[in-house]
Amino acid sequence: MRNEDLDPQRSKPEFTTAMLEDLRWLGIWWQEGPDVGGPYAPYVQSRRRKFYLEAWRKLVQAGFVYPCRCSRKDLARAAQAPHEEDDEPIYPGTCRPHNSSKQMQPPESPAGVNWRFRVPDGEGIAFEDGHFGSQSYIAGRDFGDFLVWRRDDVPAYQLAVVVDDAAMRISEVVRGADLLRSTARQVLVYRALGLQPPAWYHCPLMHDERGQRMAKRHDALSLRGLREQGKTPEEVIAIFG
Repeated sequence: MRNEDLDPQRSKPEFTTAMLEDLRWLGIWWQEGPDVGGPYAPYVQSRRRKFYLEAWRKLVQAGFVYPCRCSRKDLARAAQAPHEEDDEPIYPGTCRPHNSSKQMQPPESPAGVNWRFRVPDGEGIAFEDGHFGSQSYIAGRDFGDFLVWRRDDVPAYQLAVVVDDAAMRISEVVRGADLLRSTARQVLVYRALGLQPPAWYHCPLMHDERGQRMAKRHDALSLRGLREQGKTPEEVIAIFG
């Protein structure tokens, strides 16, 4: 169990408490996590800053990332897992250096500017998915230079999840199909940091009767909401089974 609480505006202690309580109520238990500890603690992303800084410095020194001073609406979403309908827009390259491998000494802090990963334009980023089979995305066409650190000094999802999964020796990542494109981005980060990617398995998304994707932003079918309706754990599992 890892608490991914990078975005300070969206992450509050009461949300974490509710998450742990609801999962326990449903019958899900974990051997490692923020409430039980483990060999790869801390299991709270807001307390793992030193690991993200180390990775950021490596990327800067190797020339994989560059500072970006553009002000864009997608910055507020950079610390969250992106989804198909609100995926990070392709960056037009305004601040991209002409030298494709410009190396530099990292500044004291990444704060004050955005830091983007320079994708290898035209290269096919391929990986095997346990459900959907062979996947391939073209860098620069299907996705562009993506954020790894926000100007407000918050590491972005794409960097943090790679650093944490590698450090915690995650061998298989299972998540929704809306993150297939993000996997291609993360493959590049793994490669740049010299890390071995895990196995991937992306599940088809669940939709309601109107065809809308069910997600935590739609609270009608949250675990807490179903508990308050008087549902039992067995009934909840049957709903989604």
